[in-house]
Amino acid sequence: MDGSEEKVVFLPGEKVNLRPLLKSDVGKLMRWINDPEVTQYLSAYLPMHEDEEICWIENLSKRKSSDIVLGVETIERTLIGTAGLHGINWKDRTVTLGISIGEKSYWGKGFGTEAVSLLIGFAFNTLNLRKVCLTVLSNNKRAIKCYKGCGFKVEGCRKRQIFKNGRYLDQILMSVFRKIG
Repeated sequence: MDGSEEKVVFLPGEKVNLRPLLKSDVGKLMRWINDPEVTQYLSAYLPMHEDEEICWIENLSKRKSSDIVLGVETIERTLIGTAGLHGINWKDRTVTLGISIGEKSYWGKGFGTEAVSLLIGFAFNTLNLRKVCLTVLSNNKRAIKCYKGCGFKVEGCRKRQIFKNGRYLDQILMSVFRKIG
């Protein structure tokens, strides 16, 4: 895969499936992106209007395959969040992972962990990438635990990098490498 093909990605798991986002998902996406409790852990976000969110979803399929953004849904087909691989670098074989579980009742129950594991497996085994990176705010202890459980290691820290809720937070850099052999 050299980045020029357009492929529909569906990743099945035991607790969650990762599937393309649909226009019918806009209501939930709007609720999450405009919920301060959900967005408190995002490095960057802007409250969005419904038209902007619809346009964003429609343009996902038109993007070059350097970005793959998927819905995270339970096996009962309840959409609970989004996850993706961003900025795929085909030359260096690296990518940045992002995830947000918007349905708060699913926090801390392993759904995000499985979604992260599915994306890592896809990045290494299907896309043949060698390294998956991410950034996480230092106050997001639940996510840091999830990432470490999925094999991520801390690479560094950008001190007082992100301004949230009246204070500057550290941004932790993490990565996991594909195991060879």
